[in-house]
Amino acid sequence: MRVSLPDVPGSLGAVATAMGSVGADILAVEIVEKHEGAAIDDFVVGLPPDGLPDALISVCQGLGGVTVEWISRYPEGGGLQSDLETLERMTTDPEHAAETLVSSAPAVFRSQWAVLVSVLADGRAVATYSTPMAPDLDTDHLKELAPFDETHRLDLPGDWLPGYGDSVGVVSPLGEGQAIVIGRLGGPTYLDSEVARLRHLARLA
Repeated sequence: MRVSLPDVPGSLGAVATAMGSVGADILAVEIVEKHEGAAIDDFVVGLPPDGLPDALISVCQGLGGVTVEWISRYPEGGGLQSDLETLERMTTDPEHAAETLVSSAPAVFRSQWAVLVSVLADGRAVATYSTPMAPDLDTDHLKELAPFDETHRLDLPGDWLPGYGDSVGVVSPLGEGQAIVIGRLGGPTYLDSEVARLRHLARLA
C-alpha cells in the first residue's frame, strides 16, 4: 500500500497505529520519496482473514494529511526484495545480470510485469525474456514502447493490448542493444525516485 503522509515527527507512528486498529500487521516499510513537506511510503501489510482493504484505507485516510495513493494484493513474502539484494544477485551471475534484473523487477518496483527487449541490427525490437505476468509483445507492440536507448515513462492507452490497457511503465536501456521494460496495470505512475533507481540498476546490469 502506497501512502502519502506529512513529513513530520509522529506521522509514521500515527499511520502504524491506525493500521493496527483494524488488525493489520506491518511486514515492511520503505520510504520511496520525500518532497515539499510530504513523504511517500510503501507498506507491505498483512490483514487478518476477515480484514478488508477498504477498512485499512478508511482508517488511514481519516488521519490529517494522509492519503492512500494505491493498494494492491501481493503474494505472501512478495515485495520485500531490495535494490542491494538484486545487485548482489547480478554480481553473483554477471553473465545473466539482465535476466536477473527483469525477474526481480516486479517485487523491487511494485510492478506486475517486466520484459527484456533486444534491438536487432535491422532496428526491430524483440522480447527475449519476461516474467510470468508479462504481456506477449510482438514487434508491433514493442514499437509503441520505443525508444529503447533512453530511460522514459510509458502511459499506455486502454486499447493498447487486451488485458493490459491503461497500464503505465518505464523503459531503461541496459547497453549492448538491450533494455528493460516494467509495467503496472492501471497505475499509479512511477515516481521520479523509482525511475532513477531502475536507471541505476540497469546501468549496473
